[in-house]
Amino acid sequence: MSDNRHEPPIKFAYWVPNVSGGLVISKIEQRTSWDIDYNRRLAQAAERNGFDYALTQIRFTAGYGAEYQHESVAFSHALLAATSRLTVIAAILPGPWNPTLAAKQVATISQLTGGRIAVNIVSGWFRGEFAAIGEPWLDHDERYRRSEEFIRSLRGIWREDNFSFRGDFYRYTHYTLKPKPAQPLPEIFQGGSSRAARDMAARVSDWYFTNGNTPENIRKQVDDLHAKAAANGHRVKVGVNAFMIARDTEEEAQRVLQEIIAAADPEAVNAFGAEVKNAGAASPEREGNWAKSSFEDLVQYNDGFRTNLIGTPQQIAERIVALKEAGADLILIGFLHFIEEVEYFGRKVLPLVRELEARREPVAAA
Repeated sequence: MSDNRHEPPIKFAYWVPNVSGGLVISKIEQRTSWDIDYNRRLAQAAERNGFDYALTQIRFTAGYGAEYQHESVAFSHALLAATSRLTVIAAILPGPWNPTLAAKQVATISQLTGGRIAVNIVSGWFRGEFAAIGEPWLDHDERYRRSEEFIRSLRGIWREDNFSFRGDFYRYTHYTLKPKPAQPLPEIFQGGSSRAARDMAARVSDWYFTNGNTPENIRKQVDDLHAKAAANGHRVKVGVNAFMIARDTEEEAQRVLQEIIAAADPEAVNAFGAEVKNAGAASPEREGNWAKSSFEDLVQYNDGFRTNLIGTPQQIAERIVALKEAGADLILIGFLHFIEEVEYFGRKVLPLVRELEARREPVAAA
């Protein structure tokens, strides 16, 4: 076992429901709203209950239950204005955005909020959305090459005056942005499970998000990612997606899970599955996100059920610590009824996580 005497506590993020339909493709009742008043209250509740980050979503078109979508960067700023400690991660999609616009938007928000803004660079999986808004659709690995140039450009603009860059997708000549973001610079997140996604993260990203999975499979990804990052003289942290159903009894939690799946919209789930599996299969190794997802997995957009944070607070706390021991630095969580479940997490689950972390550190040191 590794010596984790000095490892920081595991961090928590939540999916911001700035898109209608919640985080499951199901017709089950969800006491969650995509409107700004609900989201302000949710951000404040998350801040009170131990969350470090909030992740906004970027969607341009309706589909799979997401009829309405608020734009991510503007929405992130509204949540930051309603909070004092939470860091909000704004999703940015190369294509509709270019690095010049993103760098300036985020630098301004960073200045206005004391540096509490981060970005998630989404390379793109929804081909139909790109077609609808008239954006070219690149091959799988080309999307990641573009994203890497996007990140290198962002960092260069934020760090340097007279920034110059010559890439295949973006070019800059002696460009100076002022004001630059507050220090430290905004963190850069990205997602994906393909070889191209992990290789990009191992070169340029601060954080790598992966779909829900077991600790054993997370460990394989983490070991691969860390080895490649070390070879590049780089360090990258790992966030794991999860959908949490914490209830007083395991039977109640499992019943909620089955109710979500039973109320799933088969047409929407299968359409979503076809879209994302095509995107994953386009990777050379055919192992992108969702490559092995079942119908039940796809009811939650990012395989959150597979992480198995479903049960009693004690069961969930133990599974979170197991994910930490597998190499996860952050758990990104979706809920069915966001505000009330975020508060339940803060009362019942988080104290147990911190207690287990404290107990296990002396064992690891010994």
